[in-house]
Amino acid sequence: MFTGIITDIGRIEEISKRNDLKLTIKTNFSHADLSIGSSVACSGPCLTIVDSKENFFSVEVSNETISKTNITSWSEGSLINLEKGLKVGDEIGGHFVTGHIDGTIKLLHKKQDAGSIILTFQQNKELQKYLAPKGSVTIDGVSLTINDSNKNDFTVNIIDHTQKKTTLGSIDIGQLANIEVDMFARYIYQMNNN
Repeated sequence: MFTGIITDIGRIEEISKRNDLKLTIKTNFSHADLSIGSSVACSGPCLTIVDSKENFFSVEVSNETISKTNITSWSEGSLINLEKGLKVGDEIGGHFVTGHIDGTIKLLHKKQDAGSIILTFQQNKELQKYLAPKGSVTIDGVSLTINDSNKNDFTVNIIDHTQKKTTLGSIDIGQLANIEVDMFARYIYQMNNN
């Protein structure tokens, strides 16, 4: 479980494939925070640490995760948002995030609005029912508030702090991002439609 509040930007140092895809990621997290078996959200997907040393950890990525995410677009040198797993007693500054990605979305427009950037993403038709204005959504692991949502697209604001502390400040038009809808929106929809 996570909150969508990014605590580091990691760098993909090595990509290898034996059975599953293996990523080695450079981080500012201390070695004490990188226990084998722990979960880390890596630009959204919850991945398990299989190896670690000071300022580096490795994760394996299953074909299922690859099929739902933008991980195939990552290369050595790619920067990714990182968040360690939520501990009992930690502040929940964003919203409850599972790290179970629902799919990918494409950035359509990027517009400056004072110190913020308004990002417009192409609507994922299967997920639209969960994306309500002023509701929560996670994009590339970042907890965000939805400004507006319609059948074609939806928008979010990225404040200056988020631009500097996550990779969303440098996202390019046409780029695919990972999306996870708010779990409460999903459960409420299911309760009202069963």
